[in-house]
This record gives sequence, structure tokens and C-alpha cells, in this order.
Amino acid sequence: MDTIRAMQTFVRAVELGSLSAVAREQQASQPTISKVVAALEKQLGVRLLERSTTSLSPTEAGRRFYERARRVLEEFGEAVGDAQGQAERPSGLVRLSAPVSFGVLRLNALVLAFQQRYPEVEVELLFDDRYVDLVAEGVDLALRLGAQLPPNVVARRIAVSPRMLVASPTLMARHKRVRHPADLASVPMLRFTWLAGGDAIVMEGPNGPATIEAPCRYRVNNSLAMREGFVDGAGFGLTPAWLVQDLLDDGTLVRVLPRWHGSAQDAFLVYPSRRYQPARVRVLMDFLAERMPLLPGMQPV
Repeated sequence: MDTIRAMQTFVRAVELGSLSAVAREQQASQPTISKVVAALEKQLGVRLLERSTTSLSPTEAGRRFYERARRVLEEFGEAVGDAQGQAERPSGLVRLSAPVSFGVLRLNALVLAFQQRYPEVEVELLFDDRYVDLVAEGVDLALRLGAQLPPNVVARRIAVSPRMLVASPTLMARHKRVRHPADLASVPMLRFTWLAGGDAIVMEGPNGPATIEAPCRYRVNNSLAMREGFVDGAGFGLTPAWLVQDLLDDGTLVRVLPRWHGSAQDAFLVYPSRRYQPARVRVLMDFLAERMPLLPGMQPV
């Protein structure tokens, strides 16, 4: 059996939802296409497709095999082109996962600029604050902020964002005595929900680190909500610069205790641990690695 052809036939059957459609596309008879898929199922020892007189759909095993087979075929096609000396022209779909707030505030514009440069690459931008299973969910590339990364992935550190204490000018005017991290224990604080360390804030300053117990009266689980809270004067907060740099630049927020800072937040590109990446994924990775350090509140590594 021609395994590559069988995989191509199965993948197209899933995508078109019909063996007849595959037969028309390949200029073959439907019985021939059915035999190819049946031979593949026999070789694998599992049923890949559920067939009826009116519909066709992958089984659970078929769905998992489809995701892997599609990638294998893509890599095979690019390997053939490379062996034949053909220049790779990035095209096709890239599924990119990113945190919600950073995705909306900063990444969306970068992806649109990327598509201006590479018009034949489609991008599906998926906003999700959880650590998605890249293989199981068919994600090609993920942007992750912070040091905690999912297992069994390759991570490329591309930028860093300083973490600083900020507040609105109005709130700062009401708390002019904030001159040292210890003074934060008596002011309203705005924190991210589920943040490690509870109410403790650790900052680095001229004389080394300081840990402050700063009771918090307001917690949210979304960075854009925190950004709005800072502007509305809901509290002081320790935040990565990417979230507020534009507001600091135009005076909407002010930096508090500028000689002190929190631990910086790293930005990583994360992808499944396989050796070969399609050209469309590689060019997107390189584009983000080039542009992200230039974003407001981000710095090169």
C-alpha cells in the first residue's frame, strides 16, 4: 500500500466530509477511494471514519490521526520541495495561541502586520489564558508570558517586560507619603487573582530586595481589567510594563517608587517538541521575535 497516498486520501476525506468528493478531486471512483481508506484502517488496526448513507465523520482515533497525518504530509511536501531545490514560499494556516489581554492589547496588531508581509499565510489567533495542549488542540505556536511553561515543548525566549509599581495621579496625590515599599501596607492595592505569594510583594531596590505584606482590597483575573482599575484609581499595583507603558507615556498613570522594581516578565514562543517546522510557522516565529521587543513596555533579551 502507498502509505503517503492513503494518508492524503484520508486527510481529504475528513476535510471534505465525503468519499465521493475525494473521488471527484482525485479523478477516481468512489469504490477505489473506499478501498484505500479501508486498507489504511486495516494497517493501523483501528476504525478511522464513521460512514453512513448521508454523512462521514472521523472517529476519536481518526481525529487524532488526522491531526498528525496532516502535519506529516505538510512536512513531506516541504521536504520534497527542498530536495528539488525549490524555494519555500510560506503559505497555509498557522494556529497561534496567546494570553487574552496581551493578545488583544499588543499581539493582534503584530499579526495583522505579519499578514501584510506574508499574504499567503492564514493565521488563526486563539486567545486563552490557560496553557493549552499544543498537540491535542492542533496549535502550531503559542506565546506565553512568565517563567512557568508546559512540559514537553520547546521554548524560545524572545523579549522581557520590566515589572513596576504604578498608580493614577489622583490616587498618588492622596498618598504622597509612599516613599518606601513598606509604605504600601497602608494604601489600597490592586492585584491579579491567584498570584503566588498571597498579599506579599517582593521588590528589588538600591539596598537589595524587600518583601512587603500589602493587604489587597480588590483582585481581578484579567489584565485589561487591572489596567482599567489603575486608570480609575482603584489601587496601586505591581504590573509588567507592556500592560501600561502607553498610559505612563501620556501621563494617565505614574510610576511609583521608580528606584524599585519587581521581577521582570519573560515572553516565550512555545511550540511542540518536533524537529521540523513548516515555513509558515518559522517565518511567524522570526517575525514575532523581531517585532515583540519593540512593543511598548517590552525589551530585547
